[in-house]
Amino acid sequence: MSNQFDKEYIALCKKILADGEHVETRTGVNARKIFGHTFRFNLAEEFPILTTKFVSWKSAIIEMLWIYQEQSNDVRWLKDRGVKIWNEWAADENGDYMGKKLGKEYAHTIGTAYGYIVKKFGLTQRLIKTLKTNPMDRRMIMSLWQDDYVPTATLPSCVWNTQWNVTNGKLNLVVSHRSCDVALGLPFNITQYATLAHLISRDTGIPVGEMLYVISDVHIYENQIDGINEQIAKYEEMGVKPVPKLWINPDVTDFFKFDNSKELKDIKLENYEYNVKISMPVAV
Repeated sequence: MSNQFDKEYIALCKKILADGEHVETRTGVNARKIFGHTFRFNLAEEFPILTTKFVSWKSAIIEMLWIYQEQSNDVRWLKDRGVKIWNEWAADENGDYMGKKLGKEYAHTIGTAYGYIVKKFGLTQRLIKTLKTNPMDRRMIMSLWQDDYVPTATLPSCVWNTQWNVTNGKLNLVVSHRSCDVALGLPFNITQYATLAHLISRDTGIPVGEMLYVISDVHIYENQIDGINEQIAKYEEMGVKPVPKLWINPDVTDFFKFDNSKELKDIKLENYEYNVKISMPVAV
């Protein structure tokens, strides 16, 4: 199998470092940014996960299930599974977050974002039902960006929209990413949305096709540049590893019945090899 993601990802990083505009950001950490980038993956041929550095694929998939299966905004659910990526954005026990008084009902949550939106509008259930009953529908959209709920979110959705389309009997999707932390968020998000496509494919019986991944604001924070340079150097020294294989328990066909425990019993990544583990800071 080919390994296009690593090669395209490294090329994108080099472009940002060479040509990116230096900008100040909301986080207080400066960044280098470009406008607009698109990846296109044939999910039947390649499971897109980086091998030039380790990606915590299990955490990525558990977070995806938190949003679309559990439909939760409660960060404690993730903590119970050893996933720490939302710790910095969790409201306190009073429902306060960095001056935002969300209300006691939002204690320990990220407010009205991600899983809150999915649950409120029944997005996953509606998508699966439409794919099963009217797969040629051109309105199969799950939007996590709802203007009414942005003020009460601790972090409005970065990956904010998926559009689903069946063409030539294959299940395809477009993923929209408004603000993309290339060093940490992008590898994580691409892996989880590829997995989401495979799980929805399993539930609906429609073979997986392509994923078009569209990014608007494409940036690398300046305190991550050393890590990115290390990844590039290891790539130039070692190349890429073979593409791993996503294993999904053949006995489970209901999206809502895939195990979402810490062990993630129904979803595995087989033969995942990588060049290096790199620790990089998160910009909050």
